[in-house]
Amino acid sequence: MERILVVGVTGAGKSTLARALSTRLGLPYHEMDALYFDGPDWSVNDGLTDDVTALVAEPRWVVDSLGYPEVRDLLWERADTVVWLDYPRRVVMPRVLRRSLKRTVTREALFGGNRETWRGWLSREHPAWWAWSQHGPRHREIAHRVADPRFTPLETHHLGRPQDTETWLASL
Repeated sequence: MERILVVGVTGAGKSTLARALSTRLGLPYHEMDALYFDGPDWSVNDGLTDDVTALVAEPRWVVDSLGYPEVRDLLWERADTVVWLDYPRRVVMPRVLRRSLKRTVTREALFGGNRETWRGWLSREHPAWWAWSQHGPRHREIAHRVADPRFTPLETHHLGRPQDTETWLASL
């Protein structure tokens, strides 16, 4: 486990687990959203593909994402391990709602200095809406990838409950 993708739906705990793996295994941690959003108004990094190409050329890393479509294959082709947090909606939705509410109330600065806003809650791009609407499609996309012959050589850890993840992490 030297090049790890932590994948799952919004709110599953990908970033939290990726940071824990980084600390436990001594791997550099890369937050995909911080690479993707590079400025105000949620502007997208025009150099994302170059940045991710450089990142995956490194011998050791952990990334907290399935990967945005333009870099998804780069990540999956270079990874040696996939940790799939495959939690049900009843687990992820309270997490997303708590996190977004906290970020909105505290005006926490996020990627590129952006912040979640009350108005943002009305957008289909808001994490709560996104987590709800993308739960099924994201599950199917990840299931398809882990079954894809290109990626079956990857060491895959399919974790269906937070307790499973805690047990697995403690075993490392």
